[in-house]
Amino acid sequence: MKKNIEKTGFNAIKESVLTNRITWFALLLIMIFTGLVRYRLLEVPMERDEGEYAYAGQLMLQGIPPYQEVYNMKLPGIYAIYAGIMAVFGQTHQGIHIGLLLANQATLLFVFLLARRLFNPLAAAASAAIFALLSVSGPVDGVFANAEHFVIVFAVGGLLMLWQAMSKDSQWRLFVAGILLGIAFIIKQHGFAFSAAAGGYILLDAWIQKPVSWRKLILRLLSLTGGIAVVVAGLFLAMVWMGVFEKFWFWMVDYARTYVAQIPLSEAWNCFTNSFTPIVGCAVLLWILIGLGIICLATRILCGRVRLFLLVYAILSLVAICPGFYFRPHYFVLLLPCAALLGGAAIYAISQSRPRIAWLSKLVPTALIIVCLGQTVYLQRQFLFLMTPAEACRFRYGPNPFPESLEIASFIQSNTVPGDTIAILGSEPQICFYAQRRSASGHIYMYPLMENHPFALQMQKEFIRETEAKNPKYMIFVDIPASWLVQHNSHMFLFEWFDRYQKNFQMMGVVAIYENQTVFHWAPNIPASIDSPFVVVLFERIKGR
Repeated sequence: MKKNIEKTGFNAIKESVLTNRITWFALLLIMIFTGLVRYRLLEVPMERDEGEYAYAGQLMLQGIPPYQEVYNMKLPGIYAIYAGIMAVFGQTHQGIHIGLLLANQATLLFVFLLARRLFNPLAAAASAAIFALLSVSGPVDGVFANAEHFVIVFAVGGLLMLWQAMSKDSQWRLFVAGILLGIAFIIKQHGFAFSAAAGGYILLDAWIQKPVSWRKLILRLLSLTGGIAVVVAGLFLAMVWMGVFEKFWFWMVDYARTYVAQIPLSEAWNCFTNSFTPIVGCAVLLWILIGLGIICLATRILCGRVRLFLLVYAILSLVAICPGFYFRPHYFVLLLPCAALLGGAAIYAISQSRPRIAWLSKLVPTALIIVCLGQTVYLQRQFLFLMTPAEACRFRYGPNPFPESLEIASFIQSNTVPGDTIAILGSEPQICFYAQRRSASGHIYMYPLMENHPFALQMQKEFIRETEAKNPKYMIFVDIPASWLVQHNSHMFLFEWFDRYQKNFQMMGVVAIYENQTVFHWAPNIPASIDSPFVVVLFERIKGR
């Protein structure tokens, strides 16, 4: 009898070791697969948010602080990350996308490690695979290095550290978790939701423990918030030291208040469904699995603390995508780690069933996740495997001049010297980055100038004043609606000024974007009329003016 018990125990240990090895091997395969997909699309042209981050990071590498020559309400953490990436991999869009690849791999690993602690190895591998596929998908702009990809690296890392700290009652781990979550916040404001998730979990975990240990609760909250405070205080001190705090405060607070008030609550649902429907449509079975994971939160299959953690994480992940009710596709990247964990919870729940044939408890969930992943890969096969980088960019962003920006910038760089400036009437900061030429104005986006808020006309006048003072050699007018988003009540002062100011310039090129091709017309062979509704016009300053 004793020998049988020992043999059974030995077999269980042997099976556990084998399962662990298989799941680590599965993780390796997942990382290789997504790495190869991303590597194939490294040369995808940058979209305008990437262009902003890259241009600001480029200026930082030249010793110019954020908000001095680039005005935007984005927190400067993302600029610092881009600067770091470019310092290592070079000031190219390929180098930036290598940085994105590595950030995604790090997040994937953190999701796997967190799921291992919450569930079991099989569910951890499933969570990693779900995150890997959803985060590279087209509908969330997965191959573009938006700030959200870098937010979740630190957010998931911070929550993983939080879970370990709570399990081991470790104050220093909570402090480190706070630092990581604080970094997530200073990359993008939406990241604060994950700091709130950590604090909310600590509070609720203490509340369900009877009696409440107030001393332990206070120590935990102080350790977490102390880490967050160090990062935020460091940011404020850096802005003061660099001499840009006034501009920083205006864009982070004054303008940001008007920005989040642009979309009325009545339009929020339509904005949400317009972005979320394609995200679900490219991975239907995976999102059904994620839905089953949500149902698991109402059962006792998961232990109480795991259910509480996932519930708080899910709610605050939803909060993270809500500011302003814009619900842009890349905002949903913030949801994906939690969604992947919920999918893993469903796989865990299925694996805990007790079928008559023991091995079915592993075979069924494994087969299920393979089918769900397979359907997702099949639905996105064109984007993942067949489209060229330029086609992938056009597929996601339509007639926006992102692929064309490379040739436009090459022309500008060839016909200017490093001290020359360029003025862009449109929201295409990637041109400044590619050309390695400074913008004449810090207003690299036209959107704030066209919005309905008290600062819009002031911003237009500031753009004009800065542009005239810098005397740009080239001026680019982007006649594409998505580069302006003009509203019915937008001030037209800037356009009236442009009609007068362009007389100091001569037309040097016209870029006409069509559905299936782009035609570049360079002087002197510029036709009298262009039949494309999407046009970029390049002007060169007339000598002596």
